[in-house]
Amino acid sequence: MKVLIVDEMHESIVHMPEELGLEVDYFPNIAFEEVLEKVGDYEGLLIRSKFTIDKHFLSHAGKLRFIGRAGAGLDLIDLEACKSAGVDVFGANEANKVAVAEHLIGMLLSLLHKINIASREVKSSQWNREKNRGEELFGKTVGIIGFGNNGQATAERLSAFGCKILAYDKYKYGFGNHLIQEVSLKKIQEEAEVVSLHIPLTKDTLKMINTDFFNAFKKDIYFCNIARGEIVVLSDLADALKSGRVRGACLDVLENEKLKTLSPSEKETFNYLCSLDNVVLTPHVAGWSNESYVKINQVLRDKIRMWLEQNV
Repeated sequence: MKVLIVDEMHESIVHMPEELGLEVDYFPNIAFEEVLEKVGDYEGLLIRSKFTIDKHFLSHAGKLRFIGRAGAGLDLIDLEACKSAGVDVFGANEANKVAVAEHLIGMLLSLLHKINIASREVKSSQWNREKNRGEELFGKTVGIIGFGNNGQATAERLSAFGCKILAYDKYKYGFGNHLIQEVSLKKIQEEAEVVSLHIPLTKDTLKMINTDFFNAFKKDIYFCNIARGEIVVLSDLADALKSGRVRGACLDVLENEKLKTLSPSEKETFNYLCSLDNVVLTPHVAGWSNESYVKINQVLRDKIRMWLEQNV
């Protein structure tokens, strides 16, 4: 069975052929047009985020039987089109859950304790102690929206900080325990002081976080998004920050992450967020650790092995 890899992956990927008995071609720098020319000869495809897989792409991939996504989230893959074409799809969501959880907590601690501000000031010879007095994470009520791999890992670590954890998942039930309360979204909006998103980008979640969402909270909140940028209407978040409904934000993802393509209104919103000390920004790297880079290959290898056992 032939497998085509079209994105940069950890070097351990070279061992996959001998481990699974596959013929693997690794072309991390291949252009989309070249992929369309080649993919018809392959039964398997491994991809990260190079391009969208849709009906047009699948029409060139007559032999394709599975697609493995080297990362979390399948929003760049048309799952219905794959199902119709008889192509199985799996991701490596489990691989970066630790990195995501640690990154979120790091951003949140930086925000609450003004670490990023204080560091910048000291480096410019300013010694401002009272101005940089922090706020403790301990004792805060945190609402986790989405309780998959990343949501669970984040909740477990926040509970160790002494937080009260409320978790909501539209599609999962019965996951509460002595550390985590399974609740409705309304309950989170009634009690949460910190809100963290861990949901995929779908038709239902696109622009889900907007002015109505923020106004539904009884308390002013700290807001964290390390899921997908398109879930949040960024201009509405900016308005919530202006009004104080959102006390601060941690954003690893943005509505439009191609900064050179921002429209005038998008640029205005982005520049406003960049001007705020109570906004911490990172470039979609929450799951991007050295360890997760290796784990992604391990998870994909195990899932491909299982798929081969069931289908070959």
